[in-house]
Amino acid sequence: MQRLLLALAAIAALLAGVPASAQVPAADPSLTRAIDGLVAVMDGGGDYDGYFAPGFKAQVSRAQIDSVAAQLKAQLGAPKTATAIRPTTPFAADLTLTYERGSAAIRIAVDSAEPHAVIGLLVTGTTLAGDSVDGLVADFRALPGAAGFGLYTLGGAAPKPVVEWRGDESAPIGSAFKLWVLAEASAQVKAGKRRWSDVIPLGPPSLPSGITQSWPAATPMTLQSLATLMISISDNTAADTLLIALGRDAVGARATALGAAPASLPMLTTRELFYLKAHPPLAAEWAKADARQRAAMLKREADAIATAKLDASAFGGMPIAPDTVEWFASPAEMARALDALRGGDAATRAILAANPGTDAATAARFAYVGFKGGSEPGVVTLNYLVRTKSGVWRAVVGNWHRTDADIPVLTFASLMNRALALAAD
Repeated sequence: MQRLLLALAAIAALLAGVPASAQVPAADPSLTRAIDGLVAVMDGGGDYDGYFAPGFKAQVSRAQIDSVAAQLKAQLGAPKTATAIRPTTPFAADLTLTYERGSAAIRIAVDSAEPHAVIGLLVTGTTLAGDSVDGLVADFRALPGAAGFGLYTLGGAAPKPVVEWRGDESAPIGSAFKLWVLAEASAQVKAGKRRWSDVIPLGPPSLPSGITQSWPAATPMTLQSLATLMISISDNTAADTLLIALGRDAVGARATALGAAPASLPMLTTRELFYLKAHPPLAAEWAKADARQRAAMLKREADAIATAKLDASAFGGMPIAPDTVEWFASPAEMARALDALRGGDAATRAILAANPGTDAATAARFAYVGFKGGSEPGVVTLNYLVRTKSGVWRAVVGNWHRTDADIPVLTFASLMNRALALAAD
């Protein structure tokens, strides 16, 4: 579900092994040369074959690089120069690439061995110069398909909108449904029904995202480890395990209390969702059924779902039933879910903060950043729970979906990064 959030997931994977350093090291000359060549690459030119290492090119095509570059240029104008270069190792750095109308936060890494080609390049966030609430709303309104977002102040009886566009319109949310699962887990711990240290055997594998789909069956997991994997890397198998352990009806009731649309019930596991989407007649039946009929469908198809061999390649192209076989909520309802998690225990907030979902510079503007997104072809949503440096709790949430084409996720992530910037002190 979580294909990529802020840039190309394949690029992020290549950078995952680059360690941070407590002391600021000197940049190797090869890193400096790569940074000097970055403007040309991000302007749609440069020597792709000579600039990038073979391992990088095996995962990220020239077309993918050009697509990211084009999205950034459409938003920010032409790239100008690299500034604020902060080496994390002699062969890796964080930097700011300035553009005509803003800037992009970028991580870059080169191979320590000759010929020192680039092995990692990650766009982690963007900033639009002279941004405003009106400008952000206008850009959301201009998105093809359907989109919505909201910035809410929390702490009252209900989230208070500061600004919103289609804030009450229900939309598909992909893996963000896992916020409801976390909310039910937190509530059961608070009620004394569960402990975060409870051991739960890992359930049947789903498709990625995640890592536990390849782990041994029934691997012992704690409630907290399942929840952390579910939120931090959107592990689908962990989410399914947790949903079934907590109880499908209990999670559904929690989601309903937090405003989930009736079309979200009964609460699907990710494996069930993949199975339905892979079988068009079942997807069509699901779309026409009410909650009782859908529950009967899941019972009828249970054996087939449990034994099916799911094919990930079937879900990498055009959108499949994004407006019918999904989980649904409006921006205002996602803000309610985040507000409920804000009121959970320290472990709940720590789990939600395991992956901030934005670049380090943006995250540093807040005292706390919790995050969960969701994406699949044609669907993306990003949801942030933040506490400002002055102590104000806010929710920043948004969604975008289309039935006729995939979503350029970097474009949406840039919009949400702008919303985050407006939410900071």
